[in-house]
Amino acid sequence: VQLQAFGGGLVQAGGSLRLSCAASGSTFSTYAMAWHRQAPGNQRELVAVIDGSRYTYYADSVKGRFTISRDNAKKTVYLQMSSLKPEDTATYYCSIRYFLGGTDCYWGQGTQVTVSS
Repeated sequence: VQLQAFGGGLVQAGGSLRLSCAASGSTFSTYAMAWHRQAPGNQRELVAVIDGSRYTYYADSVKGRFTISRDNAKKTVYLQMSSLKPEDTATYYCSIRYFLGGTDCYWGQGTQVTVSS
């Protein structure tokens, strides 16, 4: 399984970005997909997860601002980020896990999101 994340960039505070993560493999629809982020000097943190039944989890810091979704036909998971804050600045990573609360098995490369104040 390979994952490729893209869609990062520079945006002003209050703006929006949509990240995408494309996966290879034939059983994409059965996996849970997650987004994580890591800011310089900080530990990597879980941002959002969506499972095969489209149940979702969000970190408190992004609830109401970020939306995770998936398109199984395109084998792609999205992270729509709105009302962005400078503290959302980080490298964002996608991952695959077997279920919503499971261990991350595969990781994509990061995509940088920078929010200017």
